[in-house]
Amino acid sequence: MVDKINEAEYKNPLVFHTDWENAFEDESFIKIFASDILENYIINKRWYGGKASTLKYIEVVHSFKITSNDNTYYGVLLEVNFKEAFYQHYFMPLAFMSEEDLDTNTIIAPVVMNEQEGYLVDALHQEDFRKLLFEKIIHSKKDEASKVTFHKGKKMHSKEYISSHFMGVEQSNTSIVYNDNLVLKIFRRIYISMNPDYEISRFLTERMNFKHSPAYTGSISIVSSEGNITLGLMQELVPNQGDAWKYMLEEVDRIFENLNTKKISIGKLPEIELFKRLKLNDVPHEIIDWAGLSVFLKIQTLATRTAEMHIALGSDIHETAFTPLTYNGDYSVWLKNRLTYQFQNRLNILENNLHKLDGLELELANKFLDHKKEIRKVFLDFDWTQMKSERIRIHGDYHLGQVLVNGDDFYILDFEGEPESTIRDRKVKQPPLKDVAGMFRSFHYAIYATIFNSNDKYPYKQDELFQASEILYKYFVGVFLNTYTEVAQAGNLNIGYQKEIDFLLRYCLLEKAIYELGYELNSRPRWSVIPLRGIASIMNF
Repeated sequence: MVDKINEAEYKNPLVFHTDWENAFEDESFIKIFASDILENYIINKRWYGGKASTLKYIEVVHSFKITSNDNTYYGVLLEVNFKEAFYQHYFMPLAFMSEEDLDTNTIIAPVVMNEQEGYLVDALHQEDFRKLLFEKIIHSKKDEASKVTFHKGKKMHSKEYISSHFMGVEQSNTSIVYNDNLVLKIFRRIYISMNPDYEISRFLTERMNFKHSPAYTGSISIVSSEGNITLGLMQELVPNQGDAWKYMLEEVDRIFENLNTKKISIGKLPEIELFKRLKLNDVPHEIIDWAGLSVFLKIQTLATRTAEMHIALGSDIHETAFTPLTYNGDYSVWLKNRLTYQFQNRLNILENNLHKLDGLELELANKFLDHKKEIRKVFLDFDWTQMKSERIRIHGDYHLGQVLVNGDDFYILDFEGEPESTIRDRKVKQPPLKDVAGMFRSFHYAIYATIFNSNDKYPYKQDELFQASEILYKYFVGVFLNTYTEVAQAGNLNIGYQKEIDFLLRYCLLEKAIYELGYELNSRPRWSVIPLRGIASIMNF
């Protein structure tokens, strides 16, 4: 039993004349639930992605019933319509509980169902429901009468439910830890299509036996006439010491502190060109003395795991969704249309936010605007006839935060794709080097975030720190790229020859930096200096 509900917060419960077991067959309940109840509740949830838009109305488009020995629950699919003329779909598991049966004080609304008093709650907050989902997965069997499908993966070894709890703070999805060794991710925002995270995770585990992402162990989905809707993905829980973003911030902080403690002259650090491949033995001793050997060894390992992921994603010749493709005119048109639209969107956002910028970010923003024709031309100059490499399914949103650190090794997770992209676009086969470019941008972010978060911690002028940052970044890139290229080519992944690799990396780096610019301008304008510096560096202006 949780703490007593604060009655003052929930005055005047809504009264319905249907019982809970038949609630979603009652039109009046559905109407009031969707409007009076949900509209107030949903906009405050972390997983709700429509905060920047104006809610028009919510519609219940589908519901299904699922029962345990003690309770009846509903899975509810919602269509959220916005005044800006678009909509999103969400999944909400729902419970009706009396106060004595509540496992939470997080309430959707107090209600009376056919004279029975109680509370509508998100069913995931009820242990009985979490247990029910787990048991449905481990004892899954095909039920032709139900549209809801539970699937047990080949790597699922648990035989019984022991415990469950939420993992961390709820974000865009809700993750539940079972038996301290499994994680069920419930997708809050859903798509009328197979979720790429489920699709890729299951493929990597069950078809390619890829060892460095959490193993697929089960799923929950709805079979509809329009396609399979993924509601939940269960995977093994990988022991870890946090993500690679946290690791890299700590490493870069240590490296910058070394500038002072080792009395390193930044002006005398040897420079290299971006994309110069470097074996570890080729990294100058001055750089090793400054940054240390361990960070470069970790970068080599990360590059190896990245290449192995791409080899696995690009080596199947039987499953159409994962068969490699060459470049063609259709892809080129899709790419250019997508990127010129995104670029124009970022231009508009930047022009509308110039008044929020000053100093270096304003200077770089004006340079960006001065060179907008050149930047657009880079995107339009993509010539597919010159491409000899292949396109494959990729991670799509690859950065340090999508990688777990496990001792001296790494595990790659979250294959859902780029949040801004449509589900169809996320499944388009693209150059694997787009993922590599995403990781390089993440290196750049970690380095500059360390400077911005540290204020006066390092006794150097900002220009000197920026100079050191660019040097460090190029060595990180050089060591990663050399290892990645060697492993990828040894695994027969066709990423092209050096000239094509360099072209695609520059192209994809620019694409990622433009993408980042919109996020920073909308959420933390002063940090726009990081993508703006990246763009200036890529474009050499």
